[in-house]
Order: sequence, then C-alpha cells, then structure tokens
Amino acid sequence: MKYLFGKTFSCACLSISLFILVSTSSCRSHKEFSKTETDNKIPNSRSVQEKYSQILNVDKAKIENIKLYSFIDDWYGVPYKYGGKTKSGIDCSNFSTTLYNTVYNKTLSGTSSSIFEKCDVVSKKNLEEGDLLFFKIDGDNISHIGVYLQNNKFVHSTTKKGVMIDDLEVDYYKKYFYKAGRISK
Repeated sequence: MKYLFGKTFSCACLSISLFILVSTSSCRSHKEFSKTETDNKIPNSRSVQEKYSQILNVDKAKIENIKLYSFIDDWYGVPYKYGGKTKSGIDCSNFSTTLYNTVYNKTLSGTSSSIFEKCDVVSKKNLEEGDLLFFKIDGDNISHIGVYLQNNKFVHSTTKKGVMIDDLEVDYYKKYFYKAGRISK
C-alpha cells in the first residue's frame, strides 16, 4: 500500500507540476504572441494620432484617417529608387499611386504628368487631405508628385531622403510647385 500510495502521490505531484508549468508558460507565451500580433496587424490609432498631430502641428482630433497615417508610418524613410515599387526603394509616382490604391481604393498608375491629366485642378487654398501636388522641378514638365496631408504638409518620396513629409511653404517647394489636383470621382 505504501508503495502504491507513494507512486500515486508522486504521479499526482508530477501531473500537477506539469499542469502548472504548461499553464503558466503557455499563458505567458500566448500573451506575448497576441501582443506582437496585435502590434503588427492593428495600428495603435492613439499613437499614430499623437505622432502625426505633432509632425503636422495640428490637433490630435484632426488625425482622423488612421489608415492613411498608418500607411505613411509604414513607408516613412523607404529610400528613393527610380522606377521602384517596393519597400527596398520607391519613386514619387509609385509611392503616390501605392498610397492611393491602398488607402483610398482608387487605382492610379503612370508618371506624375499622366496622373495630373486625370485630376481636376484645385487651388492651394482649397486643398484637402489626399489631394495630389504636382511640381515642375526638371524644366517645363511635371516631374514630381506628392500627397497633401494638412497644414501645408505633404508626403512624397524624395531622391535624397526617401519617403518623408515636407512643408509646401519651404522655399524649394514654393519655387517648383505647379498645381494641385483631385482625382475625379
């Protein structure tokens, strides 16, 4: 009986110990996995709002299009590559069309000048988030495109710093700004 009780007791202790070990380690791993999965798939809208309200110098409540700002956050700093379409390198027109396709579900393609032809011209004073900005940097032809955000700020892919946000009031962009456009509905 003593042998049987000892063996039963030892099996019970072993079972309980294994159960506790598996339960606690599996919960901890599950929580860490869930947190990582959540961080990668669902943007933290509060942190996106805080970050871009500071960058754009606007009230946090004005950062409403979380999909747009999460997209920008995901691509920010991607280097410029002429003809590039991926996160290893992207040019200005491909960045703008990728943004439009992803954020607004509108299919755009082509060069900055061919995209301009699909737009209704908008005055600078009537710019809205998502409007396209066109620049003539290389002579008389449209050679650069960006997407307007708010408060004179726009996102684009630059040859020197890749995807970034700039201000339309910077002398360089004031000098080369051509027109703004809105994709016809």
